[in-house]
Amino acid sequence: MVKLAAKCILAGDPAVGKTALAQIFRTDSALFQKNYTLTTGADLVVKTLPVPDTTDSVEFFIIDSAGKELFSEMLDKLWEDPSMLCLVYDVTNEQSFQNCAKWLEKVRAQCPSASLPGVLVGNKTDLVGRRTVDSAKAHAWALGQGLECFETSVKLMENFEAPFHCLAKQFLHLYREKVEGFHALV
Repeated sequence: MVKLAAKCILAGDPAVGKTALAQIFRTDSALFQKNYTLTTGADLVVKTLPVPDTTDSVEFFIIDSAGKELFSEMLDKLWEDPSMLCLVYDVTNEQSFQNCAKWLEKVRAQCPSASLPGVLVGNKTDLVGRRTVDSAKAHAWALGQGLECFETSVKLMENFEAPFHCLAKQFLHLYREKVEGFHALV
């Protein structure tokens, strides 16, 4: 049984639902606040998640950061050496999806030589009539970037754990590869 610690960067534009996603995940869907104050700077959310189909677990240290450029210098420090990425956009806001490329580039700049497990999460699927980002387009973009793609409605508490389960599996897989590589050297 292995318990791994992972620094997870939660990135995306303001008001896409990053804080709501982190809080619902942390509380196992026990807490959905209807009103959120925009994150100023960054918040830290910690939760241990068992990795599906194993006896192992990953302790997530989620850096929930403000989506404003005003805090970009602070983010550079907080985002140093990330273990994984959860990139979030609002399915009703095309610009938030387009800006994912900028957020991805910013996070990857923090670990240019390492493999970074990551997911793209389209939030607010409950707003069906207001959707502007096509699921197939988001999936294709994510695939092209080496990311897994998920859609969720944090408000309805639908599919909010799936991205984190995926990240935990990816992180454990990379850990095992490194351990095998080390054993091969010995």
